[in-house]
Amino acid sequence: YFAVATEGEVGAGDAVEPVAVAKEGLTVADVVRLYTVDANNQELLRRAVETPGLPDGWKDRFRKRLRDRDA
Repeated sequence: YFAVATEGEVGAGDAVEPVAVAKEGLTVADVVRLYTVDANNQELLRRAVETPGLPDGWKDRFRKRLRDRDA
């Protein structure tokens, strides 16, 4: 998962470098799976809510799924 550390313009050929790697190791594909085919994967939901870079709204949704598997 990537987040913008400093706003600015990016063009073709510009370097994009990670400034930190979250220990949770959550990928964009993991988040897509949580929103589609793997919505009740408890282990993946736990990793998602512990990932500091995810928006609070997403974390709230994932926390609800941890509490209520039918959400």
